Amino acid sequence: MTDVQEKTKLTREQSDEALQRFTDGFISSLRAPVLHRPSEVGLEYEDVTFPARDGVPLEGWFIPAVGSAKLIIANHPFSFSRSGIPTHVEPWHAIWAPSGNGFEVNLVPDYKILHDAGYHVLTYDLRNHGLSGAANGGVISNGVTESRDVAGSLDYARERFGGREMAVGLFSRCTGGNSTFCAMARWPAAFDGVRCLVSPQPITTAIIIQHRMAVFGIADRFDDFTSIVRLRTSIGLGQRVPQQWATSVRVPTFLHGVHDDVLTDPSDLQAMYDNIPSTEKKLQWIENTTARWDGYVEFQRRPQPMLDWFARYL
Repeated sequence: MTDVQEKTKLTREQSDEALQRFTDGFISSLRAPVLHRPSEVGLEYEDVTFPARDGVPLEGWFIPAVGSAKLIIANHPFSFSRSGIPTHVEPWHAIWAPSGNGFEVNLVPDYKILHDAGYHVLTYDLRNHGLSGAANGGVISNGVTESRDVAGSLDYARERFGGREMAVGLFSRCTGGNSTFCAMARWPAAFDGVRCLVSPQPITTAIIIQHRMAVFGIADRFDDFTSIVRLRTSIGLGQRVPQQWATSVRVPTFLHGVHDDVLTDPSDLQAMYDNIPSTEKKLQWIENTTARWDGYVEFQRRPQPMLDWFARYL
């Protein structure tokens, strides 16, 4: 064993402490603030609040596109808010920089691109994120309970626009994508009228956890982690199954992800794509990076493939 390995090997006490911190951060993630606003990019918007399917209050923005009959509903990744995540500053930097994701992600430019392409935009914080309500004891379930938020956003959109016909597309990122898949499995009727889905980087929880634990030097504690999570949340990793939920995705779907992302395996996203029964689907890989965050800013850097997908169906 090298000197470096000796120095980085954790004692049992250190490993226990690291496991406790890691598990606490997974079960109830540190909320990312809503640091940016649509007005920063010249957009008029309205602060909105609406209930999830189980009544949890969700906070969001409605960004109108005058004269449009098309709506995009957008949510966000785990530990983000609707405006992004400030991983360039502490304490978020310490959590994510070890995996190469130590730079800020500002999601507001996404809404500017969508608005300028002619879409109304409704975006919201998932429960236990951003400014939305606390629920389920603060437990984040990676799509299981958050599926109620997705269904609630569709209920709100229908209520807001009343009898006016509105073509609806979904822009569901990471945990937001998992939540959308789960909602499609639980309440397929809620998606009547939804024309298409763009979903950057949905991910199986067990896979990202294994990779993150390796980054923090506690890969050997995965079994301990899974036991603790089940005891503390009642929702084991085996119940957080976007690959399985993908079999219920029946709208035209565009998936994309970082192929060499150090926090996952490309086989995970590939399996979700393969399991989607729709013949109208696309999988796009982002190359030449290992940073997961690059998958979340891909739309800002190269929006045309996703805009073309929305335009084809809306």
